[in-house]
Amino acid sequence: MMRWIIAPSPTHPEPDTMLAEINHIALIGDLLQQMCVYLVVAYLLSKTPLFAPLMQVTVRLPDRLVCYVVFSGFCIMGTYLGFQVDDAIANTRAIGAVLGGMLGGPLVGLAVGLTGGLHRYSLGGFSASACAVSTVVEGLIGGGLHYYLLRRNKAHLVLNPTIAFGTTFVAELCQMSIILLLAKPTEQAAHLVAQITLPMVLTNSFGAALFMRLILDRRETLEKYSIAFSAKALRIAERSMGVLVQGFNERNCARVAGIIREETGVGAVAITDAEKVLGFVGVGADHHLPGTPISSAHTLQAIRHNEVVYADGAAVPYYCSVTKDCKLGSCLVIPLRGAENRVIGTIKLYEPKTKFFSSLNRTLGEGIARLLSNQLLAGRIEEQKQLLAQAEIKLLQAQINPHFLFNALNTLAAVIRRDPEAARQLVQYLSTFFRKSLKRTGNDATLKDEIEHVDAYLRIELARFTDRLNVRFDVPDDLLGLRLPAFSLQPIVENAIKYGISQLLEPGTVVISAQRAGDLLTVVVEDSAGLYQPEPGSDGLGMSLVDRRIKLRYGPGFGLDVTCQPECWTRVAIRLPVEDERTPC
Repeated sequence: MMRWIIAPSPTHPEPDTMLAEINHIALIGDLLQQMCVYLVVAYLLSKTPLFAPLMQVTVRLPDRLVCYVVFSGFCIMGTYLGFQVDDAIANTRAIGAVLGGMLGGPLVGLAVGLTGGLHRYSLGGFSASACAVSTVVEGLIGGGLHYYLLRRNKAHLVLNPTIAFGTTFVAELCQMSIILLLAKPTEQAAHLVAQITLPMVLTNSFGAALFMRLILDRRETLEKYSIAFSAKALRIAERSMGVLVQGFNERNCARVAGIIREETGVGAVAITDAEKVLGFVGVGADHHLPGTPISSAHTLQAIRHNEVVYADGAAVPYYCSVTKDCKLGSCLVIPLRGAENRVIGTIKLYEPKTKFFSSLNRTLGEGIARLLSNQLLAGRIEEQKQLLAQAEIKLLQAQINPHFLFNALNTLAAVIRRDPEAARQLVQYLSTFFRKSLKRTGNDATLKDEIEHVDAYLRIELARFTDRLNVRFDVPDDLLGLRLPAFSLQPIVENAIKYGISQLLEPGTVVISAQRAGDLLTVVVEDSAGLYQPEPGSDGLGMSLVDRRIKLRYGPGFGLDVTCQPECWTRVAIRLPVEDERTPC
């Protein structure tokens, strides 16, 4: 009988080798499925606030705690979703350990590794101890890389998917080495490593790289969103700057509404006060007319409750309150707030029924409302400042006129008896003084106007003090056209006479001078008494008002400077920026 011995063909692998390859492929497939579940969970997590600290290199303690919680959870999940292989578990636990260390640093990596390792140890198996140790080592490898890159100012490389791939690849090879060293029996450990090395190294490395790519994609999306938001907001702010400061009226509101619609691309924009529509631009402008009373229930709700109202046309129905044929299908109403957070109006963004209301425009709408509210508040403040300036001028007039008129009439009565011609001249000076005082309606005057006003005042004071008062002007002609706040000079001169020269027994001198140094104008009033006492509140109402008005208008670097050489001189310098006669104030 012949016996045939069939030898394996040299061109075909051994049956055991083929079975091992099939097992490898099957295990890779299983682990890839597990990795997909892993990444789906990561994607869902990316939509929550917990994901925010993971999108940057974590250094703050609260962010590190979040990083620890998230990646410890991924470690445990990777173990639970693993597959039994020879009384061991093939898994994707390394993704959580390595990335926890890379993003959170060595301490976070160690904490994540310990948590994941202890959890794996609790499940038992001949490789439990080795896997627990290897998980800690993987966390430390990720943390070590974090520390290394930050020390060399290369923090941006921490979020590099290629580096995440390489780091996890090395960490998994370390895990296999630890299993060979620590797991007993050695033959079973070697067999296990031969089965799981390729599947686990590949799936964990690719999984870590894809997880890091997911983090980068999420961060890039938010950055693009933020850039688009910032660019639109800046353009709107630039184009609308100062419009509503000029007045909260139909003309200005129509301008602002047009700017907002152009920049946002929404269907329509409306601006209202608390009672009526002030501006409407876009779809529906033929029936949403400025000047008409507010009839929209959504707008009235926003005003009444000081809240944002969004009617998307689905969950919250939107119906035009003017006509049924309106093409608008959704509306966002945001209150405009003034002082003490009180609602003074609304801004409304609309989209037609055929268009989706983007979340970018919803967020941008609230930012625009804050911008316009600030403009309105600035306008109100500016209006109050103007009213205050007018009131201060009136106060100066009220202070000057009765006091000065009383003294002037007494002087005039004395002069009439001895020199009628001089009395007539004094009446003219008195008329000039009061004309320039009472007919000034603006907040500013030229230096020439101020000098003429002071000159008329001094002519009467010279008649009153006769030979006890000397006056000298030293003002260059080329400075006479420069501007300064009205009634800035006369109160200073009056103080020099009232609290200086009038207290002397001998004749005194008042010198009024001006000089320019670049963009700085300095007007000086100097008396020869030297009796100034630098005490709070001793400068008199007039001087205090002059100083405050200059500081409010030009800033704290300008105003009055008072210096004194006792019993020699007192010098009051008015410092203000140069404004020529063509510059409006």
